[in-house]
Parts: sequence; C-alpha cells; structure tokens
Amino acid sequence: MGVNHIAIILDGNRRYAEKIGISRLKGHEHGANTIRRLLKWAALLSEEKRDKYWPRILTLYAFSMQNFNRPEHERKVVLGLITKGFEEILTNREIEKLQIQVNFLGRIHLLPKKTRYAINKVIEKTKDYNNYKINFCVAYGGREEIVDAVNKVIKERTENITEKEFEDFLYSKDNVDLVIRTSGEKRTSNYLPWQTTYAEWFFLEETWPEFSPELFMQITDEFQEKRERRFGK
Repeated sequence: MGVNHIAIILDGNRRYAEKIGISRLKGHEHGANTIRRLLKWAALLSEEKRDKYWPRILTLYAFSMQNFNRPEHERKVVLGLITKGFEEILTNREIEKLQIQVNFLGRIHLLPKKTRYAINKVIEKTKDYNNYKINFCVAYGGREEIVDAVNKVIKERTENITEKEFEDFLYSKDNVDLVIRTSGEKRTSNYLPWQTTYAEWFFLEETWPEFSPELFMQITDEFQEKRERRFGK
C-alpha cells in the first residue's frame, strides 16, 4: 500500500518562466497544467500501481494568504487560472473516473465571488466520491488555520479541550505523511503546521511546472523504502 497523505507546495512557476524566457503569467499556466498532467497519469495507472503511487489524500498549496500581497494584476491572473481550473473539475473525466472528492482549505470567504461559486459547485459535484480526496489550499495560511480553530473553540466550548478534540476545529484533521516542496527552497512557508508535525519532507530543485509522474514515483519509493518514521520515539 502506498502513502496515505501527500502534501505539495507548488513552488516555482515564476522561476520556471524566467528560466525558459516566458512571462510570469505564462509560468502560472504551466503550473496549472502540471496538476492536469498528474491527474491524467493517475487515471491511466493500473490498479496495483495506483495503490502504490497515488495517495488516498493529496493536498496542494495553490494560493497562500501571503499571495494576496502580490501585484494586483498578477494576483488577478493567478486567481483567474485557479477559478478556471476549479470550473474544469466539474467535467473532468479523471476526477470522475477515480471518484476523487475535492475539498478546499482556507479563508475561502476572501476569494472573488466567481471563485467561491466554482468552489461550491465542485464541492457539491464531488461530495459523494469516496475513493480518493484532493484538498486545494486557497487563501490558506497555517497560523491562520490555528487562529480560526481557536476562535471556533472559544465560541463553542467552555471546558478544557484535548489535542484530539482540537483537531475537529481545524480545516482538516488528516495528518500528512509526506511533504514535497519544489523549486529549491527549504522552508515550510506556513503550510499545514499542525498536520505535518511528523511528516517527512522532500525538497526538490525542480520547479513545479517541471514536476513529473516519474519524480512522484521516485519520491514515493524513497519514502517507503528508505525513510524511517520514528514519531518522536
């Protein structure tokens, strides 16, 4: 059996654009295509290979809270690409074939109305799919997630709360096994701090648009065959 939960920081669209001499905005388009490519690959895998290489839960860091600080034009284009991608999910054959439930983690209320509409349509469309799950982190920040959870606790609880109970107030309580960050940076960037406490991290030099199924398989193999998870013991 493969890895249960893989989280990926989709970093390097702009670096990739500079590397091959195209506009930054085109770089973001290439990044979006990488997600489409991975889904097509997963759908073509044999059942045996899919069990080994495709996680039950895949969480993708698509747009952080800090990304709101980017130049307005770039921000609008990126959110437009994200919205288009979410709209495509409604007719995506791979999502339907694999029966992938799609969820969204973050302060969704901060997103444009058109993006929120697409998100709600996707949630409704895929809510009964239960083979796999993809979480898109949009308008997401790890500290913000914990603050939002604390505020919910304050509203709903008057007695002490356990760590396990606290997880119910987070955007997601699915612990991550493996985190991949592309584009050479070696930092966690406010990504799922609670859920990745005992995750294994892989930092790649390749940018997100250069990420491939072959890299995905190599990392999964290394995680299963060479990494020893101690959970603090």
